[in-house]
Amino acid sequence: MKSLDFNTAFKYPFNRAKAMWNILWLFLPIIGWFALGGYGIRIVKEFSQGKFKKLPVLKFKSDLKLGFMMFLKALPFIFVYIGLMLILTLINDWLRLSIDTLLKILVVPMLTINFFNKETVASLFEFKILKAVFNNFGDYLMTILKSIGLALIFFAMWIILVGIPAGSFTKNIFLADFYRRRIK
Repeated sequence: MKSLDFNTAFKYPFNRAKAMWNILWLFLPIIGWFALGGYGIRIVKEFSQGKFKKLPVLKFKSDLKLGFMMFLKALPFIFVYIGLMLILTLINDWLRLSIDTLLKILVVPMLTINFFNKETVASLFEFKILKAVFNNFGDYLMTILKSIGLALIFFAMWIILVGIPAGSFTKNIFLADFYRRRIK
């Protein structure tokens, strides 16, 4: 299966540029944040299905509900992760930092994409999907590097403000593409 190219990923938020105005929901505390969270989850689900044409239309009520429900469903994983980090801190702070970094690069991104696609608490603990990361490590490494490159480009574009929504709405595009090609 063909991987997403950098040019398509870069153009994605601009194919329906008016949708980038949705980022303004950030200024509506809590409610806007949950709506944007749900919208971001829908975007990742579309990426995972190979839909890279344009940003979808924000559906405020359903995106708000999705964002809130997914937040609640993520709490068990968040508590387990924090607990693990606290235990590791008691053992050795350097060990905690090392394991935290590895988990944030190799484990959490794929579990999060899996969670966004399946929308179940259990999907955050489906460690068997990580086999795809380690069996395709070179591809995964390129995915991470492309994600970092795209983030840096959009970060540079923050000066003209389009980089903020463009970067926010595309931050998981390459990870979702990896998930589409290697896990689904």
